[in-house]
Amino acid sequence: MPTYKAPLEDIRFILNEVIDAPALAKLPGYEEATPDNIDTVLDAAAQLCEEVLFPLNQSGDAEGCSFDNGNVKTPAGFKDAYQIFREGGWTGLSCNPAFGGQGLPVLLNCVVDEIVSSANMSFGMYPGLSHGAYNAIEKHATDELKKIYLPKLVDGTWTGTMCLTEPHCGTDLGLIRTKADPSGTGPSNQYKITGTKIFISAGEHDLSENIIHLVLARLPDAPAGVKGISLFVVPKFLVGRDCSAPAAGASVATATAPVRNNVTCGSIEHKMGIKASATCVMNFDNATGWLVGKPHKGMSAMFTMMNEARMAVGLQGLGLAEVAYQNAVIYAKERLQMRSLTGVKFPDKPADPIIVHPDVRRNLLTMKALVEGCRALALWVGRELDVEAKHPDEATRAAAGDFVALMIPVIKSFLTDSGFDVANMAVQVYGGHGYIREHGVEQYVRDARITQIYEGTNGIQALDLVGRKMAEDYGRLMRQFFHPVAAFLAAEKDNGALAEFLPSFMSAFGKLQMATLTVAARGIGNPDEAGAAATDYLRLFAYVAVGFMWLKMAKVAAAKMPAAGDRAGFYDAKLKTARFYFARIMPQVNALNLAILSGAKPMMDFPVEAF
Repeated sequence: MPTYKAPLEDIRFILNEVIDAPALAKLPGYEEATPDNIDTVLDAAAQLCEEVLFPLNQSGDAEGCSFDNGNVKTPAGFKDAYQIFREGGWTGLSCNPAFGGQGLPVLLNCVVDEIVSSANMSFGMYPGLSHGAYNAIEKHATDELKKIYLPKLVDGTWTGTMCLTEPHCGTDLGLIRTKADPSGTGPSNQYKITGTKIFISAGEHDLSENIIHLVLARLPDAPAGVKGISLFVVPKFLVGRDCSAPAAGASVATATAPVRNNVTCGSIEHKMGIKASATCVMNFDNATGWLVGKPHKGMSAMFTMMNEARMAVGLQGLGLAEVAYQNAVIYAKERLQMRSLTGVKFPDKPADPIIVHPDVRRNLLTMKALVEGCRALALWVGRELDVEAKHPDEATRAAAGDFVALMIPVIKSFLTDSGFDVANMAVQVYGGHGYIREHGVEQYVRDARITQIYEGTNGIQALDLVGRKMAEDYGRLMRQFFHPVAAFLAAEKDNGALAEFLPSFMSAFGKLQMATLTVAARGIGNPDEAGAAATDYLRLFAYVAVGFMWLKMAKVAAAKMPAAGDRAGFYDAKLKTARFYFARIMPQVNALNLAILSGAKPMMDFPVEAF
């Protein structure tokens, strides 16, 4: 049976000693986000995840969701767990207090997303999708719609979805066919929505009283392509005084009994992983919906949800990597197999624990270095989400927004790739026992695999990085990473504690800079050049970004270890893990750089008929 303990010591180290999260309490609206209050929330989140959500993970995977005549039932225990989750205020952690939220930093929500994903990723899908719907409505809907929907999404009584994909189109949303026709009754922004959406996470379930769908559809006068897409809120149950349209100023308390909208679940998918998360085919048959934002501007509104979702998916990969690593370490310390290559280490045992073997240590240290480095990178980006939202200086907000926009595809793709890789390494550490369901780690492999696909495949994230983010305003976004790194290197060039790490990092950083120029220059003349380099470039960028966080963590650890007392071992492990990262992981930058330099010809000149 697997086990899980929230990694609070490492989380607090990053928050308090590496990225200065306590400074967020100085921002307007975040005055309550003091270290003491944050610690209280972290302790409560850990208890919830360890004691309520994690025990349901394996049973939820075994049972899965069931479908019967349009109704979906979640696995045993999920409904009660959701009530505990909702009543604890977790659905409104970082939401606006005006709608009943707690108004805490998005950064804290990122931390909770990670540990929920470690404990029970399938469960986390339900409130996670709701938060995306909340964001889209809060930022783009009318005040009337906000009053109707946001309080219930915030308190978790209602949940939300994002309905994008259709049977004939996935990433290419310009091909969607779902129609939105003016209804002729009610307010001017009321429409009738008709179409089918697939792969809709949490599209139907038994956890909440209502499900609020955010649906992309086309108006009758819509231009072709993505410029003709609008966004609509389409509830499972209609709300308002007349149960057909939200009346101005009406509250749910004064509304008549809800009426079922023409939204039905046609089926649920039978999947490789996240089996306790309902993935639905949703049919909209002249369903009543309301326009969110402006006509034909649905993609910009939907990106509010998509960017939030991409950050959350990256944290899912991180969460699965953490729990897989924890269990691999426990197993490696307990499993007896052969003797150490350098002589017996445990003479009182019939064999040595496998943790003495170099290849097992290679796996474990790779897992540890990726998990802790990716966590630091993700929380740095999470911190800047709060700076973008709350800082009083406009230029500072804009710079933070540019940094977040640049890093979102890196977070989504590299953390999910790493999550899958780490879960696979956990199975390898277990050997044959890892392939057996009862040990639990094979589930992490299956669950992690989808994170590399949904919310934009990782190949699409790479194209976003090189095709949009790199080119925007002559590299404006890129400078938000390159300049802080260059400034750090200039400030720390004589720091003896970093002397062993700096040469490796500076070499890799130089290759990233040159690869950026190469991809940009070649892509101007031939877009296939940028496309061919995109995935390798993103991984190169990610290794350097994670390496930068290891430099920052090593600086803190080296400075604090001499006077750390009982915590000296923690800081010493940080330095040793940094040493492993720069010696054994960072060199992958060299191979990626060579692949980028090879250009598009080796793949694009290959004839189709030869495949």
